[in-house]
Amino acid sequence: MACSTVRHAEEPAVIPREDIDKVRELVRIEDIVGDYVSLKHAGSGSMKGLCPFHDEKSPSFHVRPLVGRWHCFGCGEGGDVFSFIEKIEHIPFVEAIQFLARKVGVELRDDARPREDRGVTRARLVDAHTQAVEFYRQRLAENTHAREFLTRRGFEQPVIDMFEVGYSPDSWDELLRHLRAKGFTEKELAATGLFTTGTRGMYDRFRGRLMWPIHSITGETIGFGARILGEGQPKYLNTPDSQLYQKSKVLYGLDLAKKHIAAERQIVIVEGYTDVMAAHIAGVTTAVATCGTAFGTEHTKIVRRLIGDSASPSAGVMLSTGQSVGGEIIFTFDGDAAGQKAALRAYEEDQAFAAQTFIAVAKDGKDPADVWLEKGDEAVKALIDSREPLFAFAIRSVLKGARLDTAEGRVAGLRAAAPMVAGIRDRVLRGEYTRQLAGWLGMDEDTVRGYVRGASGSQGQARQTPAQLAPRNQLRDPIERIERESLEVILQMPNYAGAAGVDDLPSETFVVPVHRSIHDAIRAAGGVAAYSLKADEFASRGVADAGGKANAWFIDQVCAQAEPEVATAISQIAVAPIPQTDPEGMWNYARGIILSLLRLGVTRQIGEIRGRLQRTNPEDDEYVALFTRLIQLEQQKRAYEEA
Repeated sequence: MACSTVRHAEEPAVIPREDIDKVRELVRIEDIVGDYVSLKHAGSGSMKGLCPFHDEKSPSFHVRPLVGRWHCFGCGEGGDVFSFIEKIEHIPFVEAIQFLARKVGVELRDDARPREDRGVTRARLVDAHTQAVEFYRQRLAENTHAREFLTRRGFEQPVIDMFEVGYSPDSWDELLRHLRAKGFTEKELAATGLFTTGTRGMYDRFRGRLMWPIHSITGETIGFGARILGEGQPKYLNTPDSQLYQKSKVLYGLDLAKKHIAAERQIVIVEGYTDVMAAHIAGVTTAVATCGTAFGTEHTKIVRRLIGDSASPSAGVMLSTGQSVGGEIIFTFDGDAAGQKAALRAYEEDQAFAAQTFIAVAKDGKDPADVWLEKGDEAVKALIDSREPLFAFAIRSVLKGARLDTAEGRVAGLRAAAPMVAGIRDRVLRGEYTRQLAGWLGMDEDTVRGYVRGASGSQGQARQTPAQLAPRNQLRDPIERIERESLEVILQMPNYAGAAGVDDLPSETFVVPVHRSIHDAIRAAGGVAAYSLKADEFASRGVADAGGKANAWFIDQVCAQAEPEVATAISQIAVAPIPQTDPEGMWNYARGIILSLLRLGVTRQIGEIRGRLQRTNPEDDEYVALFTRLIQLEQQKRAYEEA
């Protein structure tokens, strides 16, 4: 949908026209847009970059400073500097004027309406957060215990000031009373996310915590991340999503790092606020962190725009200098299971992004803040320099679950890793990782190549099943582990599994080939509904332990529907010990495992449909059908998360 102008005349005339014109004169559109998009010169009087309003691989977003206009030739959006801020910040015209006026130091003349009569504006929310920053910083200066917590971790006052770290007093309403005294209305205070409402009204959300201000890419305070001092729970607490703040679209430290990211075409994703601080002190000034959520699709879009991502074949290729041709994204996950899960989630992003992505994990599993505190600046730089490509890390993570010192273990590792290599769309890169996989496994390259070729089809994947599965406690891949635990529930506790809705699971829910084959056999046997009918039949005939007898019958039926190797795996899963031993906790355990699997499956389907939408013409009927299905899946995902 094209949009070359904004109907400013339809906005209420609350700001004098001469003030608007003054802001327009002083604002440089290339500077404002450059806060969100990495712009490069594209001929006389023109600059271009990746469009922030739609997903694209090659830049089609153009800015012409001489005329103060922008336009994207990919999606058709365009306008002036005011319309850009309106669209990217999701605010109305008047607030866009106020936003830009603050940038260039223009004092706007306001209208005469009482503040209570106005809606809650973005500008007022930003003002409230700015006041809160100063409040928290003052309280930190007064609290020795909170300051010592930071200094013990190596953060001296200049760094504390740089990141504006503060402290929320252990009081129910001290910040509330402070902001009321500054003239903020109850409606404005409620919209900030700084307060919680109970039976006695509003009270401070953050109490007795160290406070890290979270800034927008342009440097405005829009939220807070907080860590408790002491033993209370939760240990970490963030501002909830609000009119001003959406955690899925924010990266902590981006306001400080953005210029370095654009210049170096590198971004380092760490896990915590202190990791960002330590990295910047150590000289890794491209470090940022997510804000209490996993790195997701919206974060990917932000990163692409800043590093000037492209889909060129050279993306992600390492030069002898250690720099990636197409820019690079480096994740510094912890070495634990959660870190590996986050890495594999990044692997599921589209291939152009994955090819530019690297993983850096300290040998002892420590995060960058601990590495810096114990070993200093150079150790943090060495950690970043030790990065390895995401493809390699993800494949090697899967291989950790196989015993490569045995023939059976190597075959199991091949069958687990081959589909991942087969999924690499770049033919040359796929060939290179096929050779590397052969080396990691210690197997003949032709054999590995044949398995990779066979793994490219779903039928080939279904036939690649090991006769002996690795024990569950040896599984390092969290996705594989959840799938295994789900199959244990279905086969060993079909009564609970049926109540959790497993018969509605599509085959694509399982990505590990042997697990998908087992699930196909379960469906072919009639699913857990077949078990229920048999249990009812046994009960009606007075058979003792009708449920147990029906369960044994059910497993026999499933094995009968499977190939011999798959049947062996089914028998193994059917007798594997269940982690939950308390009979009263069985239902919650079974339900929790199945919900985890459902969430994984829906998330995967959402990713696949988003990819198809990007490749589909919006004018086609298929696009509407895909978009409708995407909405349904998003609703389904929220339902699972709230269950």
